Amino acid sequence: MTSSTSPSERVPVPIPGTGAARVATGTSPATTGPGPAGDASGTGDPASDRRRWFALAIVMTAAFMDLVDVTIVNIAVPAIQRDEGASFSHIQWITAGYALAFAAGLVTGGRLGDIHGRKRIFLIGMTGFTVASALCGFAVNPDMLVASRILQGAMAALMVPQVLSIVHATFPAHERGKVFGLFGAVVGLGAVSGPLLGALLTQWNLFGLEWRPIFLINLPIGIVGLVLGSKFISESKAPRALKLDLVGVALVTLGLLMLLYPLTQGRELGWPLWGYASMAGAFVVFAALLAYERHKANKDGSPLIELSLFKVKSFAAGIAVQTVFGIGLGVYFLVSTLYMQLGLGWSILRAGLTGVPFSIAVSVAAGMSVQLLVPRFGRKVLQTGALTMAAGVLLYLWVADRYGMDITFWQMVLPLVVMGIGMGLIVAPLTDAILSEVPREHAGSASGLLNTVQQMGNALGLGLVSVVFFGVIDEHVAPSALGAEFVNGFQHALKYVVAVMVAIFGMMFLLPRKPGTGLEGGDGTEGHPSLAGPSTAVTSDGTDATNAADDDTRGGKVLVH
Repeated sequence: MTSSTSPSERVPVPIPGTGAARVATGTSPATTGPGPAGDASGTGDPASDRRRWFALAIVMTAAFMDLVDVTIVNIAVPAIQRDEGASFSHIQWITAGYALAFAAGLVTGGRLGDIHGRKRIFLIGMTGFTVASALCGFAVNPDMLVASRILQGAMAALMVPQVLSIVHATFPAHERGKVFGLFGAVVGLGAVSGPLLGALLTQWNLFGLEWRPIFLINLPIGIVGLVLGSKFISESKAPRALKLDLVGVALVTLGLLMLLYPLTQGRELGWPLWGYASMAGAFVVFAALLAYERHKANKDGSPLIELSLFKVKSFAAGIAVQTVFGIGLGVYFLVSTLYMQLGLGWSILRAGLTGVPFSIAVSVAAGMSVQLLVPRFGRKVLQTGALTMAAGVLLYLWVADRYGMDITFWQMVLPLVVMGIGMGLIVAPLTDAILSEVPREHAGSASGLLNTVQQMGNALGLGLVSVVFFGVIDEHVAPSALGAEFVNGFQHALKYVVAVMVAIFGMMFLLPRKPGTGLEGGDGTEGHPSLAGPSTAVTSDGTDATNAADDDTRGGKVLVH
């Protein structure tokens, strides 16, 4: 991502837990309401108003809620499946539905904040997220839970993009490095603590509610955030907000649904002919999207997708890398949870603790890659990461096959650490590698599009679980043999993850040899971000940066989720 202020304001934070990557692109707008110091003109000095620290705590809490909600659900999915009798496709939609709604709404959410005010849209999103959390917690059947999760993702797409925009509008430039360091640490804590918190809340079975507290915990947090946010957050808007491209958003959403719905449901429905027709039709919709975006760009200069970006070879290749990487991670993180809990019969807490070595390895490797390795070796670090992660998956595959149902936590540690090192070498520098040759005036468009495809890749990977994992499981075997079926399905899925890592290794040859050297036309300072935390969060306001030349404080931040 880019920043037109200083490199210390950019905080890449690798966050293992879901495989998703969200990119938070903040904009620094004009303040339209009373200024931070109570100045009605909006020109007060932000540094003179202590309320800004309350505002920071509120928006960081919102980001924390979103991140924890993703990781907390992943670890609790088997308990939901067991207690509610959810089908395998329900399991996929509980996670993929959130990712799909989040991805489809990111750009629109950021634009709405620019146009109607970041505080207003943030509070609307937080209200909706809290209500959706209540609906998830009180869901009476799996279908209601899936619908509520989709609503939750849509509301997160309104809430999360405003977070760093509000920070930019609230804090003066000289404080933002410290603020983003704190922000990254809090988000990292959320990613690491999410699986453990989910495991504890589910295992404790508070008030006999089983898994439901993983959602209901958002209610008191959301209510307090709304009350304090309405009081302490100052309103702001972009100086020249672009128009909404609702047709583009509709076409993206329609195309993804036409692709993902039959992919996820096809196995249970016997792969009907209409499913194949729908998946083929999705590519027709995507072609129509490209044609419309060209028309939209010529008409008013505010398309959802800035097609000229794909003339930059490194960006086009990087988008492909990010999408395929998201697919692989979407597959891995869901099937690993199902493998440990439904296959091996481990408790949810034991499964949650198993991910700790992986998280630590990602954090350490990410810090080394950004600060020491990439400046010296360039894209070779990312390619080494892809091969290292592939080696870790192969090692995991060998261990799982050798020990079968008798595998222990200690036998998993080495494969997980190797995988974590590989992922850490990729996630922190990848965004800079992709964006390093993008013209500065398109920084916002590029970062918003990058984050959107990250989420879409994750959703597609979750959809593919029905083929690469559930597709090889015989559900009709005796219950005593079902665990072995899950173990076999896990090993089968890992082979696809290896193929993904090998594929992105080859695709990375199209990235710049020395990633992170600053955006084209930049000052060269953007490519040296500091590592600020141990986990991943990826969020995006997705706003277009056409106004970047007019607003030097407009920029982006990267967090990995």
